[in-house]
Amino acid sequence: MPDQTSPSMSSAQAAEPSRGLAVYKPGQGYYTRMGTVVGVALVSLLGIIWMWEWLKLIPVGSMNPLYVAASGAILVGGAITAITYYLVFLKPSSVDFLIATEGEMKKVNWSTRKEIVGSTTAVIIVAVILALFCWGLELFFVWFFQLIKVLEG
Repeated sequence: MPDQTSPSMSSAQAAEPSRGLAVYKPGQGYYTRMGTVVGVALVSLLGIIWMWEWLKLIPVGSMNPLYVAASGAILVGGAITAITYYLVFLKPSSVDFLIATEGEMKKVNWSTRKEIVGSTTAVIIVAVILALFCWGLELFFVWFFQLIKVLEG
């Protein structure tokens, strides 16, 4: 059967039909996609709240500053949403990366609750011992420098 692709198209373009706004590889990489969306949403929300307060201070003719702030927030929020949708759901290279990331995370040998509690306890105990040692060292130096009259006490 003859090759039906034109010479100007690469093999990737020939293999990938136009999808429009349909999700690329739906059902794969669900948790990494949703985690990415939630992370972008939280960071974007903080930025939009900051921008809202900043835009209320900018006078634009006789417009109510609230309208200026709302318009800016809606425009920026819409742009961030469109870019995130494109990168997380449409762009094949980033979607493949998220799918591969989720696959690798499933291979990880996660620690048990008992191991985590033991490690956390050890870290806290060492930190307390180190803090007590530094405090004792400080008391010694204060006493020593008061003894040789460098510090008044």
